[in-house]
Amino acid sequence: MYVAHLSLHDFRSYPTVEVEIGPGITSFVGRNGQGKTNLVEAIDYLSRLSSHRVSADAPLVRQGAAQAVIRAAVVRDERRAVLEVEINPGRSNRARVNRSPLPKARELLGLVRTVVFSPEDLALVKGDPAERRRFADDLLTQVSPRYAGTRTDYDRVLKQRNSLLKTAGVARRGGASADSALSTLAVWDNRLAELGAEIMRRRMQLVEDLTPLVGKAYEAVARGATRDDATLSYRPSFEIEGDDLEEQLLRAIEARRRDELDRGLSLVGPHRDEIALSLGDLPVKGYASHGESWSFALALRLASYDLLRATGDDPVLILDDVFAELDTGRRAQLADLVADAEQVLITAAVPDDIPAQLHGRRFTVADGLVTADD
Repeated sequence: MYVAHLSLHDFRSYPTVEVEIGPGITSFVGRNGQGKTNLVEAIDYLSRLSSHRVSADAPLVRQGAAQAVIRAAVVRDERRAVLEVEINPGRSNRARVNRSPLPKARELLGLVRTVVFSPEDLALVKGDPAERRRFADDLLTQVSPRYAGTRTDYDRVLKQRNSLLKTAGVARRGGASADSALSTLAVWDNRLAELGAEIMRRRMQLVEDLTPLVGKAYEAVARGATRDDATLSYRPSFEIEGDDLEEQLLRAIEARRRDELDRGLSLVGPHRDEIALSLGDLPVKGYASHGESWSFALALRLASYDLLRATGDDPVLILDDVFAELDTGRRAQLADLVADAEQVLITAAVPDDIPAQLHGRRFTVADGLVTADD
């Protein structure tokens, strides 16, 4: 699977742009701020319906425009399909396949899959647990697009439940009756436990599947490492005993009821879980060197690529300005590992940042223009 053509309208810095790409290795080279990352970000957005750079859609729409459109021709098994998403900040996004509207934009998920390497990847190992939860959820959505619906439903229930907790908490502190809010809360407790247990099961299975792949990848990118050095483990926000996750989550919620009412927040559930990363017996965060942290981040992305490759078509590999962050050895190792991918898209400030193994078709990006180098 590969992206053969990209068309943008009012996306980021581009009023309009058309780029013919094709399989193999393609590089977009230009100084910072010229818009090279915007091109690969658009392709990644088609894959996940979210950006690897920002958490909201509004920054994706060119200043002064009401909406942005990303359109890409994707080739799979020699069959070509045109995927399109219309980004409408504050309103529902719209999606089309071969010009035919889809009932929901999220039905676009899974039609093209991407793995992005970027400087922001260090946050996976050095950042807050939310970064690792997002990594897991994004990957699960690509493995099984229906997971996105479960996440959306959970977030909606969580928001409603938090609102009820605040209402009931204020009533209790003011001496008023909170019975009405508490009786309604029980309904949302059950729904939170049902959806939360499903998310936890999927994440736990992902960690189990990903761990050997991360170990293998870490061995490949870290000097002197073995595949047993890098490990992952899932750490829920409550103690698990037995197999019935839904019932245990519900009991944990009930045990924290007083604290939740005091704080007006849901304190138990997958939104507070952690995916712990370790090197040997020590956590990566706080103990790993800068080089080890980079190697672990690369291993997570390489493992994601291997997992997606094993469950379907080769994902599009996007190396977004990542070589500037790596030393010469890690550049060469990463290049060797990804060179045989069906499609690799690279952004770089200067051509010298790109390893010789990844020389392919090249575009220069400058002053809003994307020009093929002859």
